[in-house]
Amino acid sequence: MSAALFEPYTLRSLTVPNRVWMAPMCQYSAEVFGPNAGVATDWHFAHYASRATGGAGLILVEATAVAPEGRISPADLGLWNDTQTEALRRIAGFLKAHGTVPGIQIAHAGRKAATERPWLGRGPAPAEEAWQPVAPSPVPFDEGYTVPAELTEDGIREVVDHFAAAARRALAAGFEVVEVHGAHGYLIGEFLSPHSNHRTDAYGGSFENRTRLALEVVDAVRAVWPEELPVFFRVSATDWLEEAGWTPDETVRFAALLREHGADLLDVSSGGNGGPARIPVGPGYQVPFAARVKAETGLPVAAVGLITEPAQAEKILANGEADAVLLGRELLRDASWPRRAARELGASTFAPPQYAWAI
Repeated sequence: MSAALFEPYTLRSLTVPNRVWMAPMCQYSAEVFGPNAGVATDWHFAHYASRATGGAGLILVEATAVAPEGRISPADLGLWNDTQTEALRRIAGFLKAHGTVPGIQIAHAGRKAATERPWLGRGPAPAEEAWQPVAPSPVPFDEGYTVPAELTEDGIREVVDHFAAAARRALAAGFEVVEVHGAHGYLIGEFLSPHSNHRTDAYGGSFENRTRLALEVVDAVRAVWPEELPVFFRVSATDWLEEAGWTPDETVRFAALLREHGADLLDVSSGGNGGPARIPVGPGYQVPFAARVKAETGLPVAAVGLITEPAQAEKILANGEADAVLLGRELLRDASWPRRAARELGASTFAPPQYAWAI
């Protein structure tokens, strides 16, 4: 019996051994100050190594800030200096040596920067750790959040340069996939949505203007990323704000443009941009957005969102709704979920010899 979930998948010249991938999930566990600020620690190494030995085909390391002011929390990972690059090299090397494709998500938090670690509360980080967030417009994420400074056009160009520099460092660290974070109300997603983008210049107003930064970032990343390796883009398919925000129709239109600009796969999520969003959360609730992009544009997609059971994940792929599934919290609950899924589906996946002989 063959299972779609455990078929290899090739993008450009890179083959991923299966379709069970780990979504980027922030750990908020780096040092805040000093020479090791933003540097991956032993926690990060153990966290990602355990999911590789658990059989994930591809791991996307958590949202990694392209600049200090782009961190979501002061304890986020960064990729703006050599010390950070070297610490990530250790992680990428271990993943690759144990059969998992190493990927990383590069990000800028925009108006949602300088916020507290989630287990310590909601809202801005303590004053001694915080900084001034930036955004397309001086509109705070929510009540109690810092009013961001509006980016100038020179500031926007610096952001694009930061993404390109982070992509170069990601390559130097040994990653084989880079994902641009354009979802969940962070900086690029803020530019996409009229809910958060009130600009009247070349970066605001029309669909063409609101997507300009995202496409400039993809172009800049693609220019420094090897032709043989894939670039992913993560999008929120909807803000769940009806016509006041970014919509599924715009996502489909945008996906076609991303494909023209050299993006290889759309990681389709939703929400995260604030406002009175009403989200009908349930098993696989975001999968239809991915399926629509795949059907209408032909761009490969990964589906996310309350995918917890092997049979459920297998059905998504067998039905042609997505090319891969990205598991988040389920992989926090069970680091060896891919091996469990393989057993249940009558397939096989990688296990290191230290485990395989006993399993």
